[in-house]
Amino acid sequence: MAGGGEAPLLEGKPRVYFDGCPGCANDRRKAENLGIPYGQFFHIWIIILVSCLPISLLFPFIYFMIRDLHIAERVEGIGFYAGFVGASYMLGRALTSTAWGMIADRIGRKPVIILSIISTLLFNTLFGLSVNYWMAIATRFLLGSLNGLLGPIRAYAVEVCRTEHQAIGLTLVSTSWAIGLIIGPAIGGYLAQPVEKYPKLFPANSIFGRFPYFLPCLCVSFFCLVILISCIWLPETLHKHKLHKTEDQGIEDFAEQQNSSTTNKSLLKNWPLMSSIILFCVTSFDDMAYTEIFSLWAESDKKYGGLGFSSEDVGQVLAVTGASILLYQTFVYPRIVKVLGPVNASRIAAILSMVLLFTYPPMTHLSKPWLSVVVNIASMLKNNLVVTVVTCSFILQNNSVPQEQRATANGLATTLMSFFKAFAPAGAGIVFSWAQKRQHAFLFPGDQMVFFLLDIVIFVELIWTFKPFLAIPEQIPRS
Repeated sequence: MAGGGEAPLLEGKPRVYFDGCPGCANDRRKAENLGIPYGQFFHIWIIILVSCLPISLLFPFIYFMIRDLHIAERVEGIGFYAGFVGASYMLGRALTSTAWGMIADRIGRKPVIILSIISTLLFNTLFGLSVNYWMAIATRFLLGSLNGLLGPIRAYAVEVCRTEHQAIGLTLVSTSWAIGLIIGPAIGGYLAQPVEKYPKLFPANSIFGRFPYFLPCLCVSFFCLVILISCIWLPETLHKHKLHKTEDQGIEDFAEQQNSSTTNKSLLKNWPLMSSIILFCVTSFDDMAYTEIFSLWAESDKKYGGLGFSSEDVGQVLAVTGASILLYQTFVYPRIVKVLGPVNASRIAAILSMVLLFTYPPMTHLSKPWLSVVVNIASMLKNNLVVTVVTCSFILQNNSVPQEQRATANGLATTLMSFFKAFAPAGAGIVFSWAQKRQHAFLFPGDQMVFFLLDIVIFVELIWTFKPFLAIPEQIPRS
């Protein structure tokens, strides 16, 4: 154990660091280095990107993959089967995320991160080699269930930096997903079916001729291998020592640690945690439902209240939106949450999001040049408002529990969020189809009803940011 006299000051209190404990080594580094750990933040960012790419990679070619597997006899049935391929990943993640969080709290964050990257490398590769529909379903399910990275990596992003830099650390999740929305579909779109697109480079009798969707999966898996090797230098942040009093340890510090170790109540009874998770789930439902509705609305004909966009137009909007999230989360969000705090920032974002959605139905009356500009701006604003609430909920969640429960708490949040995201697309599709049949209704005709119902969801989100629904943890300023 390090001598008490040599222990640096951390946040104004004397600390004791135990030799051989990775958590203590991490705390010592944070105490001695007051700046932002850019190198470790970049490493976390690239690891999260690895877990996002297999999801977004699927978007451009899933329709053609299901068609080539000869599952659906009619074109109208392709969407039905494709939906189950996408849902299998979310279902697998929902069933195991809490368990992976508990494992990360027991053995450490680094082992779970490494195992998750290995499983992504393996099952993403096997998905590209799918010979039938059930193999595609099974590999996607295993990819989701054995990738327990999302919960522990959020805990890791909080623990690797000082308290004042937590907002920056937690924005890494959103910015990685934004980049994934740009890179993943590009890889899938350009590298799927390479024999047809690049016949001079990929002969028909090669493995890429037999498995036309293997190349994009192989590229992502190679990226996983590179990141897996880099994890050799990833430091652990979990404390691995038993608390015991020594003569070098201050009485006050020892009593505080003992009290913390004996008051870890059940996560389900921790209302500050559970209330912030519910806020996260409602916002995630809104995000997924909006994403599903936006694509359907943008591509539907103007006579039905849509925009008449092509798939290329929608792809361009998504790419611009992804880039805007990256810039917003990197440069703007940390300053907003520093001034307003996570709770007030969430409230303002929800109010602005409600107002913004009311402007969507009239957009169909705009002419083409102005329409593209307005839709891009509106989409950027809407998605940045959503990630504001999501990232604020991350801050609340991670400050509602001690370190030894943090990965489990994030895993529980991921489990519940995955269930909400699994139901959102189906519900949004049903509502959109129903709204299309009531174009001449007196109250909220056509797509106006769709956006009105989305506003109702956001209103629930707004109400939840007030007492008694949302309980604010003691570590969070009540601004």
